[in-house]
Amino acid sequence: MSQATLTQIKDCTANPAPLGLLAFGMTTVLLNLHNAGYYELNSMILAMGIFYGGCAQVIAGIMEWKKGNTFATTAFISYGMFWLTLVGLIVLPKMGLASPTDETGKAAFLAVWGLFTAVMFLGTLHLSRALQVVFLSLTILFFLLAYGDISAAGPAFKHFTGFEGIFCGLSAIYTGLAQVLNELAGETVLPLGLVRK
Repeated sequence: MSQATLTQIKDCTANPAPLGLLAFGMTTVLLNLHNAGYYELNSMILAMGIFYGGCAQVIAGIMEWKKGNTFATTAFISYGMFWLTLVGLIVLPKMGLASPTDETGKAAFLAVWGLFTAVMFLGTLHLSRALQVVFLSLTILFFLLAYGDISAAGPAFKHFTGFEGIFCGLSAIYTGLAQVLNELAGETVLPLGLVRK
């Protein structure tokens, strides 16, 4: 009588999280440098939103799906689509394909993303301190942006929001680069504050 054998397949694929975090973080920093008043909204921001913040994050999310990581799949594909949607909100009216979104609509858009991010932040309580900083600062950023639109706040508030967004983006960049460097070194080069289970 033959016995069944169990074959274990080792996952040798790369960790896609740094790609997603860097795509999100770098695009967020560049957009919020605009919000902070350093330059006008331009093609560089839109291109980053389409290709790096958008497409690269979606690719990272699909790679996380392959690894069975529900949280990262949901986060990267969602935020990748957020960037593509944001570019669409700007570009579609300029192409004559849709009516511009008014301030109330923009505020609703940002507030819904803030609620989503707040719930995702709760998920990071099981992951790392670094991700907690990313998601908490992003939650705050979405609600600040929503408030800025619904209240027609002045330039000073928008600039303040931009600086908070720069912090959020830099925290994502740090988290992504820390994962890369720690993996290469085989030790903690940049701490992530992993949550012990």
